[in-house]
Amino acid sequence: MTSVLYDVPGPRARARNRILAVATIVVVLAVIGFVLWRFSISGQFTAAKWSVFTYTNVWMTIGEMLLNTLRAFALAAALSLTLGFALAIGRLSNHAWVRIPVMVVTELFRAVPVLVMMMIFYYGLPTFDVTVTPYWAVVLGLTLYNGSVLAEALRAGVESLPRGQSEAGYAIGLRKSNVMMLILLPQAIRAMLPVIIAQLVVTLKDTALGFIITYPELLYYTKLLSAQARLGSPILQSAIVIGGIYIVMCLLLSWLAHWIEKRGRRSAKRAGAGPHEPAADDEATLTEVISMQAGPGNITK
Repeated sequence: MTSVLYDVPGPRARARNRILAVATIVVVLAVIGFVLWRFSISGQFTAAKWSVFTYTNVWMTIGEMLLNTLRAFALAAALSLTLGFALAIGRLSNHAWVRIPVMVVTELFRAVPVLVMMMIFYYGLPTFDVTVTPYWAVVLGLTLYNGSVLAEALRAGVESLPRGQSEAGYAIGLRKSNVMMLILLPQAIRAMLPVIIAQLVVTLKDTALGFIITYPELLYYTKLLSAQARLGSPILQSAIVIGGIYIVMCLLLSWLAHWIEKRGRRSAKRAGAGPHEPAADDEATLTEVISMQAGPGNITK
């Protein structure tokens, strides 16, 4: 059996691919060059435009805004994961009176834009004499939206597992809650880890929406810097610097996810003999569960 999913390109196809690759690179470089040229002739590279970043107080304030961004992201990420697990378990319930309301809530939170939820918490709740600070409006909005998205990802991961996994758990006398927590969810998390991390990256970037409700984060400070007329209104310069900070944070989060995934694969290989195989992982998981149920003195040798 061959593992090739497409025909190997011949000499003409390889030559055509090289031409297309070179043409694409030339077009991209031309666009970048045109943008840099326009920046140059409009004076965007002059020292006066970048002088705002020569002040120590500016960088100290950027650090404070960065901490505010990370504070909102950290709490929103933790609450989103918690809510996602709870909603995913509810969606997988055998009881309709649990499954249907959870499904309605999940679809509702997924359908409402994050910014709308933030504005409801910050501007809408005070009409009911409930005051919410900008920080909590940002956190709650991010939690409800991203938690519902993560719930669907976890549900899809659980349902993609072979049916034999859950049946084997029921065969040794486990309840559904034990099967879910000990067998299905650990494997689903490992399978859906890239999706989970990608959604956390979205959560990090969506904290920038908080500037609309006056939450003092990075984008909020970018707007303030851009309005400094005496410093030349450095709109593009502020956007480039703050955008670079967001890029670095997202890259670090992606690197952390890649490191966790590689560490999980190495752990799975050490747990089993030979190369990494899903069947071996499944057998190891079930063996561990049986040992937990039966106890060390009741396992048949």
